[in-house]
Amino acid sequence: MSARRFVVEADGGSRGNPGPAAYGALVRDASSGAVLWEMGEYIGVATNNVAEYRGVLAGLTAARDIDPDAAVEVRADSKLVVEQMSGRWKIKHADMRELAAQVRALYPAGRVKYTWVPREKNKYADRLANEAMDLAAKGEVWRPTAPVAVDPQLVDETTAPAEETPVAGRAAAETKPLPPPAGWGPDLGTPTTLVLLRHGETALTPHKRFSGVGGDPELSETGRWQAERAAELLAARGTVQAVVTSPLSRCRQTAEAAAGRLGLPVRVEEGLRETDFGAWEGLTFGEVQERWPDELSAWLASPEVAPPGGESFVEVARRVIVARDKLLARYPGKTVLVVTHVTPVKTLVRLALDAPAQSMFRMELSAAAITVINWWADGNASLRVYNDTAHLRAPR
Repeated sequence: MSARRFVVEADGGSRGNPGPAAYGALVRDASSGAVLWEMGEYIGVATNNVAEYRGVLAGLTAARDIDPDAAVEVRADSKLVVEQMSGRWKIKHADMRELAAQVRALYPAGRVKYTWVPREKNKYADRLANEAMDLAAKGEVWRPTAPVAVDPQLVDETTAPAEETPVAGRAAAETKPLPPPAGWGPDLGTPTTLVLLRHGETALTPHKRFSGVGGDPELSETGRWQAERAAELLAARGTVQAVVTSPLSRCRQTAEAAAGRLGLPVRVEEGLRETDFGAWEGLTFGEVQERWPDELSAWLASPEVAPPGGESFVEVARRVIVARDKLLARYPGKTVLVVTHVTPVKTLVRLALDAPAQSMFRMELSAAAITVINWWADGNASLRVYNDTAHLRAPR
């Protein structure tokens, strides 16, 4: 057997399930982390599962062609594919069985190791699949570019890098947050449920002023009342098993009200903080429109544009995705109260729905409103509740 070791990273997605589908796959040298081969291919109308299997098949085929005697590890964020190819789950569907047979035929039994990785660790392959689907929608075909090597000193051989330095023609794709695939799937057990609670009102909230990280306002009297009403409801339901909050004061105070009734500690997650609105902090929309008309128009037109001195929605989405994946890894199958802000809640909702970033401008989210999302082991999500404020209708 060859002394070489390869890592195959594979992913697939379908916009509709079934719907327009593509896979992304790459082969790395396990020692250096260098990308030896990569591919994004549109496969027509198919399901998420078919696209994921096609990615594994393509990656293993390429690895065999490079060095048929090398040891290979396949890393994928599809629990279904990993468990089925590892022999722990039965393959019920005929099309899956056929693809699995093709994959097994590439190498002798036991020569390939299958490892599940969270979506955050599989962004390179995910990006390739999304690029292929985006290009197919324009009538274009994905073309490979020159592989990009990485510094061997930066490689952790147990978890090879999930992303490379951007190459020519990929800048837009690099900055686009990649949502998980949506649609029906197999029963993967109990989902992780995120109960998203926007903080209660501050003095800025009724006036609809930009309120990000600047000033760090605390809850107003109304906001404290709202936090208590939310806490009462959550305690009555009795399903929350952990409490996580943004580091900002208004969220900490809201979270502490709930945690006190639930008898749970509060964990702070930095990635859940609100957008930094820069020079617009504390101003109304009208005031910003008067002082920065061009900058405001650009901000409304593109999620990649940031307020002067602030963050873009693309930048916020990156850290929110990391925070979400940390929660899913820490609390699998549990119900977690997540106290955060407008932008993080809307970001998580639009990711769950596979909606574009611009959709955030079409969502209304009230102070102390509750939103609930189920996240499944294969990355799929279900939006169960959005902007529920029924608990705030009781007389004061």
